[in-house]
Amino acid sequence: MSALRWGQGHGGGAAGFALFGISLSFDRFVLPRQLRRPMRVLARLCGGEYEAPRFSAAILSAALIASSSAYGAYLGGYGDSIVQGITARTGFAVDQIKVVGNRQTSEIDVLDRLGLDGWTSLIGFDAEAARERIATLPWVEGAAVRKIYPHTLEVRIEEREPFALWQQGASVSVIERSGEVIAPFSGGRQALLPLIIGAGAPAMAPAFLDKIKRYPELAARVKGYIRVGERRWDLRLENGITVKLPEDDEDQAIAELVKIDHDNGLLTRDIAAVDMRLSDRLVVELSPEAATQREAALSDKPKNLAKRKAETKI
Repeated sequence: MSALRWGQGHGGGAAGFALFGISLSFDRFVLPRQLRRPMRVLARLCGGEYEAPRFSAAILSAALIASSSAYGAYLGGYGDSIVQGITARTGFAVDQIKVVGNRQTSEIDVLDRLGLDGWTSLIGFDAEAARERIATLPWVEGAAVRKIYPHTLEVRIEEREPFALWQQGASVSVIERSGEVIAPFSGGRQALLPLIIGAGAPAMAPAFLDKIKRYPELAARVKGYIRVGERRWDLRLENGITVKLPEDDEDQAIAELVKIDHDNGLLTRDIAAVDMRLSDRLVVELSPEAATQREAALSDKPKNLAKRKAETKI
């Protein structure tokens, strides 16, 4: 029987087992199989038969110092900095950034939100925190930040869709179709957006602009859509003419305006405004130059009539 026994009988001459100078003797006690080898090694070590490897004390001391330093760094909150420094200098420093999907968002603003310092490690970089910072930029609807090892960051941006420019006093902002303000107007391609003016305009503009778009020739001439008293609309045309639409039945008024212009070229004449607020009539306001010419023509009319009568008598 090969099982290890401590003590071979009741006699005092039985071999006993000592651990740290303490005699441990059991009659007919057999250790479980899993503990036999460790106990043999422990017995040899305690009996002086086992010789430790060279430099084992130095290795254990170094391990103790390293573990103590790591634990101290962890308690002091320097763990992430140490990981960043080590991994950055071993080939994982971020040195390439790809920004995809940005049209209105500046890459400089994206880089600022990433918070890189030149020695940022891709391993320790918090991509989710960076995504949340980028999502706070005005034009950003959604963002994704992906690590591509060993040293690349990819930022994908989904931007908000601009609908129009909204002017309130001297302030002009870019808004979404929902009316939410995206950012202040900064020029460039944003200048091609429709301009709406006045309080309450953003809420009513989408439906009204869709009506105007049914008449492309008129829509191409409109420079601004003015909400008046949050009740009705004025159209400011590119040639300076103002069309005053009624509060009710604006669809019918727009269709009538397009028809009159098509038949008589109303919107190409030297006029200042077309007033359609009254349902039974259309009032045309002349431009200052046209009004002056008309007044001059009316004042000259009696003189010309008298001259013609005199010539007839002769």
